[in-house]
Amino acid sequence: MEVAIVTVGDELLAGETANTNATWLARQLTERGATVTRSLTIPDERALIADSVGEWADAFDAVIVTGGLGDTPDDVTLDAVADAFGREMVVQPAVRERVAEKARQFRAENPERYEKHDFDLNLDETAALPEGARPLQTETSFNPGCVVENVYVFPGFPEELRVMFESVADDFGGDAVSESVPTVTPEGALKDVLAGVRERFDVAVGSYPVHGDSAGRVKVTGTDESEVADAAAWVRERVERPE
Repeated sequence: MEVAIVTVGDELLAGETANTNATWLARQLTERGATVTRSLTIPDERALIADSVGEWADAFDAVIVTGGLGDTPDDVTLDAVADAFGREMVVQPAVRERVAEKARQFRAENPERYEKHDFDLNLDETAALPEGARPLQTETSFNPGCVVENVYVFPGFPEELRVMFESVADDFGGDAVSESVPTVTPEGALKDVLAGVRERFDVAVGSYPVHGDSAGRVKVTGTDESEVADAAAWVRERVERPE
């Protein structure tokens, strides 16, 4: 299963917020046997988001989009995903009621904030999703996410993203397996090993360099478990191991 990740947010590109979501998602997907083939960070620009999602939805088995699901003018991700599929934004009654209930709950739990601030909440705008979308709503998130064909749209807040991803985690899987070989061999001295394992085995291979006192590693990935094991053993015989 080939998956692409799109993280949306001006604050990510400005370096104001660390893009921990992309790293976390890539790890989760890889552990489930999927292959993350692309990862892209783009600004809160509706046309650019729509173009990227539309192109990658055709190219990959699944696309995960995170960020831009709030109620401010720069939160345009859901509209952009609707554009990518040529769909209108519609309000599903059950989604609207869930949003309304979350709003009532928040007000009951935070009466002082409601007295101090003027909350301008439009339930229809908050609940609107691309036509035909499968809604994703959790206890931790106020704004709904959704699934449109093979595109999964999650919030940008890490805690909300992780809970929502877990609700559909079984959708992601694959046959990829991997094995890592720890090594203190400098990356610059691994060229022949990396080339050799690619030539001899039907696997992909990557190197992660030594950092300070920490060992590096050579990671071998493929769809045949025995092939991966043989390739890792071949690498293990040709690199310097940590003591």
